[in-house]
Amino acid sequence: MIKYTLVCEAAHSFEGWFRNSGDFEAQVERKLVVCPMCGATDVKKGLMAPAVSTSRKREALSPIAKAEAESPVVDTPETKSEAPVPVSATPMQPSALLPENLRQKEIVEALRLVRARIVENSENVGSNFASEARKIHYGDAEERSIYGETTLQDAEELLEEGISVLPLPELPEDKN
Repeated sequence: MIKYTLVCEAAHSFEGWFRNSGDFEAQVERKLVVCPMCGATDVKKGLMAPAVSTSRKREALSPIAKAEAESPVVDTPETKSEAPVPVSATPMQPSALLPENLRQKEIVEALRLVRARIVENSENVGSNFASEARKIHYGDAEERSIYGETTLQDAEELLEEGISVLPLPELPEDKN
């Protein structure tokens, strides 16, 4: 994965993760990369510094972040849950990782905007998400952005098949 610093036409800066530069270009061309602050789709790469890991940076990490950075992801019974998880096959990345200096309220509002854009510009296929995503990927159904629910295991299998899926942003009201 490649992390790009992105800038929209209104000069908002944010980050996005992409499989490769071609994936970034294709998504920008299709207007799928959206500024989380203003919703603009005219997005360009900004100036970026290479991500170099130094011992000083590792020492500055919190103990939790340090452990996450140094250890691989381990599947636990909790991560293998069969409960449905909302996901989206919109090629939009959690691109839209936000600048660290935004306050929590602004972050939640930006997540609401991202989620609203996905829902507004995608078809809800409900619990048929995994099968519909496969049909689209293999050319058996019309190409379009979809969202719905699937199990974590099915989402992992889709990713292994090369089918891009992302969890929809979880909002505080989703937990109430």
